[in-house]
Amino acid sequence: MLFHSAPFWLLGVTLGVVLLRGCCGSSKHSLSYSYLQVSEPSQELPQFISMVHLDDQPIARYDNHTRKLEPLVPWMEMVELESCLDPEWVFRADLGSVQNFHPRNEGLHTWQAILGCELWEDGSQGGYFHYGYGGMDFISFDKETLRWVTAQPQAQKVKEKWEDDPRWFQENKHFLEETCIVLLKTYLSYGKEALQRTEPPVGKVTHKTTRDNVETLICQAFGFYPKEIQATWMKDEEVCKYETLHRNVAPNSDGTYYVCLSIEIDPKERDQFWCYLEHEGLQEPLVLAFKEEPDDKVQHPARERFALLGTTLIALLLLLIMVLLRRFSSSKVDETAME
Repeated sequence: MLFHSAPFWLLGVTLGVVLLRGCCGSSKHSLSYSYLQVSEPSQELPQFISMVHLDDQPIARYDNHTRKLEPLVPWMEMVELESCLDPEWVFRADLGSVQNFHPRNEGLHTWQAILGCELWEDGSQGGYFHYGYGGMDFISFDKETLRWVTAQPQAQKVKEKWEDDPRWFQENKHFLEETCIVLLKTYLSYGKEALQRTEPPVGKVTHKTTRDNVETLICQAFGFYPKEIQATWMKDEEVCKYETLHRNVAPNSDGTYYVCLSIEIDPKERDQFWCYLEHEGLQEPLVLAFKEEPDDKVQHPARERFALLGTTLIALLLLLIMVLLRRFSSSKVDETAME
């Protein structure tokens, strides 16, 4: 019913590793486990899947098709992993109990969980444990009060059922505050070479017209590591703090990150705006402005006429070749008949 021991299916690691503060390019490190159970089986998609993330980067994966933990980064192959507990039965029971409380809901249902811990450079820690049902927040564990907190009225019956056995509270708290932190330090030690690297961002500025007399400049920075980056729009050396629309920094599949920020401007003032990027991998800030590419320029009527003329000539040439080939073939047939 409860998920308190499910993470221990991948806890067979060699412990006793000390974290070097600040060694991996970030003031905060995190380890998280995410789980997804689907109510209906499918031949194409797994019914159960789990992912392990270190600092937002996927490092291991498990699903009910392969039934084994698969390292997603090379250094994870050095970590000794044991399948101590298959969490599928836990999730299957959880989803079934929730559906019993909502018997009228038909169709496909999903049951999700995410739990993990965080460690800051000053030694402070954090932990979280959340459940979701049908893509919505459902119920969370509060490790300070040792209680389940509902996110919607439908979770009240689940809360009452889970709180019948308070021993699970201490086990959850122990995992979030102790076991998870030890694992986090262990993974950081194994992956410190990859985590210590720095890769500078590559930047690009594009634009699009949103409405009359309003243009949107878009600054993209991608391929950088670590995650922390300073990115903003500037106009005449002044930061456009409130005008800039940021999107969250997101991970790429290759272990790097990307970010996108935009700003709406008057097209006449386009040359006054600059995208300012500052990152650990850059020796100096990267300052980018929009540059019109040849493809972005409006074609002149003369160019369009020449392009149309060229296309027409090519079509006529192909037609001429086809006619000549047919005549050549027919003449060959006539010669053969005469012989």
